[in-house]
Amino acid sequence: MKLMDFLKSRAFFISLASAVVIVILGVFLALKWLAHTTNHGEKIEVPSLIKLDTDQALQLLQKNELNMVVLDTLDYDKDFPPLSIVEQDPAPKTGVKTNRKIYVKINASGYGNVKLPKLEELTYRQALATIKSLGLKEGTITYQTFIGKDVVLKVYQKGKVLNEGDKIAKDSRIDFVLGDGRAGYSEEELDVAPAIEDANGNSSNSSEFDF
Repeated sequence: MKLMDFLKSRAFFISLASAVVIVILGVFLALKWLAHTTNHGEKIEVPSLIKLDTDQALQLLQKNELNMVVLDTLDYDKDFPPLSIVEQDPAPKTGVKTNRKIYVKINASGYGNVKLPKLEELTYRQALATIKSLGLKEGTITYQTFIGKDVVLKVYQKGKVLNEGDKIAKDSRIDFVLGDGRAGYSEEELDVAPAIEDANGNSSNSSEFDF
């Protein structure tokens, strides 16, 4: 009977109301604290870091309360300054929270070197496909009297003969000395022989060069 009397008493209802108020207040304060610690509703727009060097990018991110993490150095791209940022994640103008890490990839300081394979005795088309796969470019073409037409006799760069295993910078040009296919002609036949059509379809009357 005493318990039933207490449950019906004013003191019980006051205690119950107080407990409910305390629970509601506790939940409210917890939600406010959680929103503050997670920056709920606050967004920072990620600035563009593309083409900035790492020092410039770091200073810009620090002003915006963001952090930078360098992921990798990519092969040199001439469209970007050396050692500048080529890629970033998240992308520029993305909304993020304070202290978010921005991941970046850096342009190399210059073209790397590649090892030259054996090109002599290949056809010009084979040799051209090979150097392009290595990131090299076609330079000038000259001809030397040889039985095989468009067979690679020598390769060189800036007047220096290149050999198998030589290291040269990517994106540089390689010059070719090719056979003209007229080694079997006599002197009289050479005088009246048709003009040579080079590997690019251009005609030339020159048949022999000394290297």
